[in-house]
Amino acid sequence: MQETNKEQVWVVIAAYNEEKRIGNVISSILKNGYSHVVVVDDGSKDATAAVAENAGAEVLCHIMNRGQGASLKTGMDFAVRSGAKIVVTFDADGQHHAEEIPLLTMPIERGEVEACLGSRFLEKESNVSWHRKFLLKGGAVIIWMFYGIHLTDTHNGFRALKAEAVQKLQLCADRMEHASEILEQIAKQKIKYKEVPVTITYTDYSLQKGQRSTAALAILWNMIRSKILR
Repeated sequence: MQETNKEQVWVVIAAYNEEKRIGNVISSILKNGYSHVVVVDDGSKDATAAVAENAGAEVLCHIMNRGQGASLKTGMDFAVRSGAKIVVTFDADGQHHAEEIPLLTMPIERGEVEACLGSRFLEKESNVSWHRKFLLKGGAVIIWMFYGIHLTDTHNGFRALKAEAVQKLQLCADRMEHASEILEQIAKQKIKYKEVPVTITYTDYSLQKGQRSTAALAILWNMIRSKILR
């Protein structure tokens, strides 16, 4: 795999009550050569912020819980202001793999695209349950109908954005709907994008933290409702 300029890459993690996993997640990113790791502690009630700081991350804190969307916006804006050329969003629960970050950043570095989106369903086997896969595929159809974006995976938090693309995004959704809003902005701002295959590892822990099919269904419904009411 071609080597990337890792000093230009900032990894942003939204975290809420993740003291059990966040240290290992940060360590895996640092071990893969990415020295700029930003953790946004979203009003956690546990020691997430302290564990993240001890692990070597730059920690930003929300006084109250605002949601994953708000946390990622805080982190991405901070990264760009701090000099990031590429911003990678990465989950706090250990389901993403740091060694796959170059798959997302290299197309941007080569000037092919401004945004690179990870997919669980593109050329890779996935341990996604059939009912969750059905909901995600339904989401892909709705994204195509609403925004004209053809994707295989519309709610994958493993993505990379060029700094200029981050600055174009006009994000308002504070919670899980932010994933759909990012895609809407990619379409509206005419940001060039592509999908790449990535590995997502589901565990009992990540499922308990909100990766269940009911969460996917709620996101899908909120996306439809917001589009109709707009």
